[in-house]
Amino acid sequence: MTDLPAELTTGERIRALRERRGMSRAATAGLVGRSADWLKKIENGEREIRGVGLLVKLAQVLHVTDVSILTGDTVSIPADQPGKISHPSVAEIRKAMHSVAFQPAPAEVMPAAVLRGRVEQAWRLWHTSAHQRTEVGALLPDLLRETHGAVRAYDGRERRAAYGVLADLYRLVQRLLAHISEPELYWLALDRARDASENADDPVSLALGAWTVSIGQRAVGFVDEAVHTAELGMALVRPMLESGSSEVLAAYGQLHLQAACTHGLDGVSGPAERHLDEAARIARLLPGGYWHPQSAFGTSNVDVYGVSIGVGLRRPGEALLRSESIDPVTIPSLERRSRLLLDIAFGYHQKRDITAAVHYLGEAIDVTPEGVRYVPGARSLAAALERQAVGPLRRSAVALAESIGVAA
Repeated sequence: MTDLPAELTTGERIRALRERRGMSRAATAGLVGRSADWLKKIENGEREIRGVGLLVKLAQVLHVTDVSILTGDTVSIPADQPGKISHPSVAEIRKAMHSVAFQPAPAEVMPAAVLRGRVEQAWRLWHTSAHQRTEVGALLPDLLRETHGAVRAYDGRERRAAYGVLADLYRLVQRLLAHISEPELYWLALDRARDASENADDPVSLALGAWTVSIGQRAVGFVDEAVHTAELGMALVRPMLESGSSEVLAAYGQLHLQAACTHGLDGVSGPAERHLDEAARIARLLPGGYWHPQSAFGTSNVDVYGVSIGVGLRRPGEALLRSESIDPVTIPSLERRSRLLLDIAFGYHQKRDITAAVHYLGEAIDVTPEGVRYVPGARSLAAALERQAVGPLRRSAVALAESIGVAA
């Protein structure tokens, strides 16, 4: 399927490959979470696909091994590289999640305030550890059992407080399970976080629930739904903005970042930039140095998202220009710092600068190996760089691929 004429557009290539496989437009579009009309516009050249994620999904649906077969570009973006992998901590987390509803009532129950402190510490560890899945994963099973126990033991205000803690906890479980090869467990955590936020009867908790549900919807390709969910979350806390509460501002700002990222990865620049600008405005209202303990929302996270959106829109020059004003050391979350460096590597790869891409991928791995190893796009990038690097640079590219487990 690589014998397509070089002069074909991306849309024409998609149509040719779809017709070779005997797939209808509706079936093909449905498999990537889009409508037949959307695909018709793509194939006819009335609309472009700028989001790399959608191109990868189309390549997988059409059974081609590289996105470059769809785009005609010389830059390789593998569609069949090993993506999601598992982590040793998942087995005990799974066991706890499957059993907490049926466990005996605990002999001693921790106050909700104490549990909240422990969950906040776990979130801080997530952002400050270079091995966040290993270290946080070791804490989660006991925290799940103890927090569920508190929900069952208390009533009234204390029970609602315990539900709020449980919602924060399951959002952390969801974060750990992102990119892990057990999607049903990820969605179970997401749904339990949403349910706990509802029972907590707290608008901020519900808004954070909308943020994480939107992340899940975007991850499986439901772009319109993801944006709508983020907007519903914004509406929940918008009446509270005048209070000036950092927690309220951060929830509202992060939902705008989520909407911006969703539009950006879908290749839609106008709404992405508008939501990014609003997130930046909200971040400027926060106290100096503030960042949200769960989402890491703050001025530095807005800057990181700006680079991510530029890469998603396939505007590497713009993304890299934005990155020049960011000092990675000033980003308090190691996960977000690593993400910035990884996006810079993606940007240089889009510009066909293999040397710089290898350098920044190595920088991202140095900050947090687990923050890179479990991201499918990072694994695909490392595998591509291993193939493309030549001369003395190849040794470095092979070493990076080996370090995250994708070496040929």
